[in-house]
Amino acid sequence: MNALAKLKSIAPSVNQIVRTYALKSDLKIKWVRPEKIPCYKPEKSGDLQALPKFAGTELMKDYRESKELETANEHVRNLFTLEHNRRREMVENFKEAMVRKVYRHDLDYGSMEAKLGLMTARIRSLQEYMEKYPRQSVVKVQLKELIDKRKRFLRYLRRWDYRRFEYVLEKLDLVYKPYPTHFHWITRKDSLRKLTDIHCEQIKETRLEEYRKQLESQQLDFLAKKLQTLEFIRKEQTECQVPVTVTKEEIQAVRKQYDELKQKRTALAESLKESEES
Repeated sequence: MNALAKLKSIAPSVNQIVRTYALKSDLKIKWVRPEKIPCYKPEKSGDLQALPKFAGTELMKDYRESKELETANEHVRNLFTLEHNRRREMVENFKEAMVRKVYRHDLDYGSMEAKLGLMTARIRSLQEYMEKYPRQSVVKVQLKELIDKRKRFLRYLRRWDYRRFEYVLEKLDLVYKPYPTHFHWITRKDSLRKLTDIHCEQIKETRLEEYRKQLESQQLDFLAKKLQTLEFIRKEQTECQVPVTVTKEEIQAVRKQYDELKQKRTALAESLKESEES
């Protein structure tokens, strides 16, 4: 019978076993999974500007100084403009403009700055292409590899010449976004833990602030009581002819603190009254 009674007493507790590995918060904390941004987007690559829109009436790179086109017919001239030619011609024009922002001399196409300008122009042209045709997997891989290559170049330049690194970022309108040192998955459980910790810290701060205000409101009465108690102790000790433990300096310090706090409170009350009247 004793064994059966023990089993009956254990049975209800066995039925109440719950799964404890999942986090379920009783607080009203709502977590929404952040939107996944592809790696080739400007938000991830660090490009602050997109590919500029050219007017289209500009001549191609090889025909800008042509004297024949200056006196040619309008229809003939339009055949050599960017508007009536391939997109590649416009990208080449943009590459030249990006290199001219950071190059060291007129024939510089091999320095670190010029290479970064060329890669930036190519990246922005591919980003514009991916916006129109997002299912082009080959172009997506090329763009991802080019962004990684530019990050390696920027990391090298940041390590060995920081002033030039800042100059290139400013001229090319870039933001250096390195890869994180420690990778971790974004999960609902970890996010709820962090949000719960933040919520608890906020509750702690608000309660401490309320308690501080409560103590400040009682500070004047406490000082008055303290001053009265110190004067009473000193008076009793002198009358009973025992060693005096409370000095006059201590009483004066408390009285000074009490008077200063009282003046501050009256000045604050007057300023609040004036602001309400105005």
